[in-house]
Amino acid sequence: MSSEPLLVGVDVGTTNVKAIVFEPDGRAVAEASVPTPTRHPRPAWAYYDPEELWQSTVGVLRRATGQVDDPGRIASVAVASMGETAVPLDAHDQPTYHAIAWFDQRTRPQAEWLARTIGEDRLFAITGLSLQLIFGLCKLLWFKENQPEPFARTVRWLNVADYVAYRLSGVPATDYSLASRTLALDLRRLCAGGWKTSDGRHPWAEELIREVGLSPDLFAPLCPSGTRLGPVTPDAAAVTGLPSSTQVAVGGHDHICGALAAGVVEPGAMLDSMGTAEVLCIPLTQPITDPALGRQGYTQGAHVVAGRYYVFGGQYDSGACVEWWREVAGGSLVGEEDVDYATLIAEAEQVPPGSLGVCFLPHLRRANPPYHDPRGHGAFIGLTADAKQGVLFRAILEGLAYESRHILEHLLRYPGVASPRDIVAIGGSTRNYLLMRIKATVLNRPISVIKLTEATSLGAAVLGGLGAGIYADVSSAIRTLRCARTLVESVADQVALYEATFQQVYGQIYPSLRPLHQAIDRLQQGTI
Repeated sequence: MSSEPLLVGVDVGTTNVKAIVFEPDGRAVAEASVPTPTRHPRPAWAYYDPEELWQSTVGVLRRATGQVDDPGRIASVAVASMGETAVPLDAHDQPTYHAIAWFDQRTRPQAEWLARTIGEDRLFAITGLSLQLIFGLCKLLWFKENQPEPFARTVRWLNVADYVAYRLSGVPATDYSLASRTLALDLRRLCAGGWKTSDGRHPWAEELIREVGLSPDLFAPLCPSGTRLGPVTPDAAAVTGLPSSTQVAVGGHDHICGALAAGVVEPGAMLDSMGTAEVLCIPLTQPITDPALGRQGYTQGAHVVAGRYYVFGGQYDSGACVEWWREVAGGSLVGEEDVDYATLIAEAEQVPPGSLGVCFLPHLRRANPPYHDPRGHGAFIGLTADAKQGVLFRAILEGLAYESRHILEHLLRYPGVASPRDIVAIGGSTRNYLLMRIKATVLNRPISVIKLTEATSLGAAVLGGLGAGIYADVSSAIRTLRCARTLVESVADQVALYEATFQQVYGQIYPSLRPLHQAIDRLQQGTI
């Protein structure tokens, strides 16, 4: 029996809550997963009950640790989570309200108020973010305005990963990558300070926070990812199966933890994190200061690796588009209760490239960068009577690939954004081999797919290992990992067709439809 230490990575994601036990070289030895318990009280609203999230985490930890022959080998645990979602706590550490989901749309009035009051360019100059309604500051303002009594009792606002780590260790803290998604971190101060907080001044945007009527004390102390918080508490050890010697470390934002596991840390590489949402993540040595970046909807922030930054160009509903179509196909097109992905992919593979002229605009939640438009809508273009289920599904996959290229090409126009020599893909959507082949062909670049669908959990586990001293530093941790990769090449005889479609058709869809979508939005809001 091996005596090597084991590392646990927890991933509280949009779709699932997972706990995976890893060897230091990245080999998974035990795992457990449950669907993330999500409530949808009304259209465009979604939230998580904090206690349900905690119990889901406890359950997967207990099941995963129960599969380990010697749980005493478990040296560390760290948590990654979705961004833009936080738990408000009172002075007795009890939740005062639910955790508003990152994709919840109720905070549009607060985002519009920030635009009028603070200004989008000023917010970008401070935080490095485009103003979007998903960010934590918008949620806090909604909470204050609409739930004044529980808000008045709130003394702490913990991102989901921080909340779980707090329940495990009893120590409140957040990392810079999750703090970057609050719209309350002063990225300039962080950069200027060299990530040092020895003077006791954390780079929260205190002036901005006070200006919008909130207290900086709501936000947790900032620590670099991988900072050791301490051992699991006796109560947490009892319910999770983690030994009392297990060290809890600060985790981070799920996509950025995935970038760490994939080795995407330095400029010249790009991570394509493909899940419910999709993120194109390019590492930076310095944040971009051009306000045009924010006006186009791109965001940036701090990496989980100290001294490194990133720029994001994302699709808010990449995997969600595929799941939406699976539900539509199963419920209304073929009269079945369910249609599996294999069936949809097989049908789409029989359709010629170009989907018989049908194009899909994947803006089901909002427009993606470089269009900073929360009122954007999705669309099928070019429908005919020949557009059956397989045609439409292939059009969706092609639309997702076109969208990724569109996001990347505009992003590469900014100085300081290096054209990626290597594109590394992780996440559940990489299992869709047809999508990956289409994407490589549309980009006309090879894509390296890591054969590890749980890269986020591995990234969190690596951070835990750093906190427990299992790895000397980030570089040695990355060198230690042994993750198999598959190279997906473009299909040479399809490149020209996709190039022509992208240039002549796809790039024109959103600008042509924007006036119509604005009218549709007014209709949905009852103002037309």
